[in-house]
Amino acid sequence: MILDDFRLDGRVAVITGGGHGIGRGIAIGLAEAGAAVVVGARTASDLDEVVATIEDAGGRATAVVSDVLVEGDRRRLIEAAVSTYGRLDVLVNNAGGTGPRPAMSTSERFFETALRFNVTAPFLLCQLAAQAMVDTAGGGSIVNISSRSSDMVLGSFAAYGAGKAALNMLTRDLAGEFAPHVRVNAILVGGVATQGLEVVLTDDALRAQFEANTPMRRPGTPRDIACAALYLASPASSWVTGSLMKVDGGVERPAIDVPAPPLRPSARAGSVTA
Repeated sequence: MILDDFRLDGRVAVITGGGHGIGRGIAIGLAEAGAAVVVGARTASDLDEVVATIEDAGGRATAVVSDVLVEGDRRRLIEAAVSTYGRLDVLVNNAGGTGPRPAMSTSERFFETALRFNVTAPFLLCQLAAQAMVDTAGGGSIVNISSRSSDMVLGSFAAYGAGKAALNMLTRDLAGEFAPHVRVNAILVGGVATQGLEVVLTDDALRAQFEANTPMRRPGTPRDIACAALYLASPASSWVTGSLMKVDGGVERPAIDVPAPPLRPSARAGSVTA
């Protein structure tokens, strides 16, 4: 049966940023497909709720309180999968994100943190996971959660957009290097109904604008992204690597504008003569 190709029975997955939102949805979805999941996030109570939800449905899950920006925590995530379940087959790099900030108000520290959170940490986890996959399971699949901010011009997202664009290129480069044993793909996510979009979805005018500018006329859900992640994690996509999959409701331009103040001469600027 073709649906068998979407099963993850006997496989083990690590999901970062799995305490809420998209990461939570992916963790539950992969568990429903048969995977044992190791869920990482910084808040223990969030992880406990996800693990309880999975176990109540008959699945297997382990919580690892962790921060992907910390080297020791990244190693603990991968080691937890191997020590608890004996192997690693799937890594979902979901942890990431940076709030909007106009380019001229973006400090060097903010910009570098955005890059470290959205591309450096996923890269380092890819290194750890790919080796563990080959050593314990003979291969596996890495799914990077990117954003349409990576390939659309969106005001006030210079740092975040640059980080996710770098993640896209990282995905393609690693796909070539890790093939044929480990596949590497990314999901370019549009506006999903999570805490990050709450300011839009709770304002009637902003929500109406968002829905009008989205061809599918609704925000995405964590389950929408989980379905795509399941495809890329499972044998159903065994001939897919280096792919950047858009899951965005069909948008080709930003559904919501985040205006930035116009660039003007500073008060210190001298007069310009012809």
